Amino acid sequence: MTLDREQVLRSAAALLSRKSTATMDEVARSAGIGRATLHRHFAGRDALVGALEDLGIREFEAALDSAGLDEGSAEDGLRRLIAAVEPSAGLLAFLVTENQLFEGDDVNEGWNRLDARVSAHFRRGQERGEFRIDLTPAWLTEALYGLIGSCAWSVQTGRVAAQDFPYMVVELLLGGARRSVEK
Repeated sequence: MTLDREQVLRSAAALLSRKSTATMDEVARSAGIGRATLHRHFAGRDALVGALEDLGIREFEAALDSAGLDEGSAEDGLRRLIAAVEPSAGLLAFLVTENQLFEGDDVNEGWNRLDARVSAHFRRGQERGEFRIDLTPAWLTEALYGLIGSCAWSVQTGRVAAQDFPYMVVELLLGGARRSVEK
């Protein structure tokens, strides 16, 4: 039987997003494999988290590509992005809170690419008069990540219905980001 590396990563992400302190034994059990098999593919927790980071970055980049952020309004682009990122929300929730990924000199350049693309979208929305200009694009980007992570957690714990994920994230973010029209 061949090991489905991506399935192991997805099982690990699901477990670690619920229990960030899970041991490698627990990760192996959740993936339905033995610890020795897990260690043959991931030398330790750092290697596993690094592989999860690469997967998360690839999936978020794919969501950005499929969202067509330059098409239509910035608000519509944001709605498409949130819908596209929903399947990976649990993984992203774990990664955004995994402090070891953002320490030291070896920060994955993929994060900078993602941040730049999302921030550019918010900046375009500001330039078009759709989003508030008193909130920086960098802050709006971080707020988006935080809301994705919080909503993913709420879905996992059963406090929010999965079908409500896009609506809840979009409406809370845009309710704070949307520029009000003075009358």
